[in-house]
Amino acid sequence: MPNYIRLILASTVLGAAITLIVFGYWGWGIPLIFVALLIAVTYFFNENMLIAQYFLRKENMEKASLWLGKITDYEKQLVKGQHGYYNLLIGLIESRKAPLQSEKYFKRALTLGMTMDHNVALAKLSLAGIAMAKRNKREATLYLQEAKKADKNKLLADQIKMMKDQMGQMDKQQQVRGYR
Repeated sequence: MPNYIRLILASTVLGAAITLIVFGYWGWGIPLIFVALLIAVTYFFNENMLIAQYFLRKENMEKASLWLGKITDYEKQLVKGQHGYYNLLIGLIESRKAPLQSEKYFKRALTLGMTMDHNVALAKLSLAGIAMAKRNKREATLYLQEAKKADKNKLLADQIKMMKDQMGQMDKQQQVRGYR
């Protein structure tokens, strides 16, 4: 359903709720206000993305990609502020299938912008992992530093520390190979 239709529908339901309350039908008017609010919330938070996030948390990638697949043209179906999050979710799903192919989605998510710092940190941490897989230590270190700065609430502190430890092990392995 296009976003402008959601707003029209929410306004209509809200108008009906107010009319019912004015004519004394409080029992019907108050629940309709909640229905109007629910419809208005789907304007800002796409229900397909919310359900996909739920399945991502449950680590059910098939269902998450199925729900994201219902968004055929994200530039038209989503509010501009959601474009970055959509690409982040696609990148997270793709990182399970083909990690190196997900890089473009994480970069696009960062380019389009996200308002929550921990999501920016997650995208940069994922890019650091991809850079490590490509054996590009300088880029991985840069992304890790940026992820640490973006993770203000320390939600990804353990993952950042683990990735730094892996980079240290990678350095030790390169030094051992260099001495041989």
